[in-house]
Amino acid sequence: MITVHHLNNSRSQRILWLLEELGVEYRIEHHQRDPKTMLAPASLKKIHPLGKSPVIVDGRNTLAESGAIIEFLADKYGKELGLAPEPGTPERLRYSYWLHYAEGSAMPPLLMSLIFSKIKTAPMPFFVRPIARAIADKAMAGYVGPQVKLHLDYMNAELGSRPWFAGKKFSAADIQMSFPIEAASGRADIDKYPHLAEFLKKIHARPAYQRALEKGGPYELMR
Repeated sequence: MITVHHLNNSRSQRILWLLEELGVEYRIEHHQRDPKTMLAPASLKKIHPLGKSPVIVDGRNTLAESGAIIEFLADKYGKELGLAPEPGTPERLRYSYWLHYAEGSAMPPLLMSLIFSKIKTAPMPFFVRPIARAIADKAMAGYVGPQVKLHLDYMNAELGSRPWFAGKKFSAADIQMSFPIEAASGRADIDKYPHLAEFLKKIHARPAYQRALEKGGPYELMR
């Protein structure tokens, strides 16, 4: 049986969702963030040296990284369901692209946006606060903000040309892409991007998504 080492409010929620879509039997090992630091507990380092989530154990295989896990599970268990497009097709090429894009391109500016927003509200000596806020505002206005908008415009346009990221059919690439779009909805006015807003409505309505939420627990991103 597959074991998912699940961290609250993390990327591992996607893995639970995928397994629910696949209908594969699995068990959840819950790990909780430190409420003060929001860091993962040391217990995760016993599973994988980086001590991060998601991590799955499937037989003799211990695998980390969301994209790698999703690709592995979709190829191994999802062929009949079509969650991984056939190799050699245009859909497969787009599928592979979005699996990598989600974490390689979309998430970094969103993460920087979160970090700079935290800097502005972090406890610090009063005489340092204006300098820190000025630096954060300049970084957001000059680089981070424009980068976030660039990626949101791009993703919105892509979903304007096809109903799902890989093509006409829902695939595991949409599960991978859910995290940056959900994260963006906590940092930007997602209604300005109608195709992204519609994407969120569609995935949130899926029974497998809702079952994964029930099993995974509270899930709030970048708020």
